[in-house]
Amino acid sequence: MARVIHVFRAPDRFVAGTVGQPGDRTFYLQASEQSRLISVALEKQQVQVLAERIGSLLEEVQRRFGTDEPDDPPPDDPDTEPLDVPVEEEFRVGTMGLGWDAESKAVVIELLAISEEEVDEAVVLDDTEEGPDAVRVFLSPGAARAFAERADRVVNAGRKPCPLCAEPLDPDGHICPRQNGYRRTEED
Repeated sequence: MARVIHVFRAPDRFVAGTVGQPGDRTFYLQASEQSRLISVALEKQQVQVLAERIGSLLEEVQRRFGTDEPDDPPPDDPDTEPLDVPVEEEFRVGTMGLGWDAESKAVVIELLAISEEEVDEAVVLDDTEEGPDAVRVFLSPGAARAFAERADRVVNAGRKPCPLCAEPLDPDGHICPRQNGYRRTEED
């Protein structure tokens, strides 16, 4: 079957979001442009790394090309709306690619479906006929920065970290490795 690449050159919206309760959330990236809507599932750590890398990429672009600010600043009112429904998973993300398109002055994010075969580097940000399905999104620097800020908020909106070990605290208790498994009760 031929590879399907969903390209969003001027998305109306590209956001990270979740479905479910903290501790049992599924993370999604969702792109929409006019009447098209694509949702892909991924791990929390992938969302976190993507947000960090976008920040690093924008800093590098500013350093290399000598600009102080991106062409368009992030919007003053951040997108806090939930994911658009229905949230139907197109695929689960395995490999992510990130780049800068100097011609269109855009951040390019490519999300590749998990594949049983090893993904060749040439498949990322390429239009080859073979390889896993993909979503490719072009974002202005301001939109990329806004995406990264929202992604950080989504990642940090989960369970609070333990002050000792930084592992997530469960509502029904937490066995902290820094306390050698000792759990305080109300009677202590």
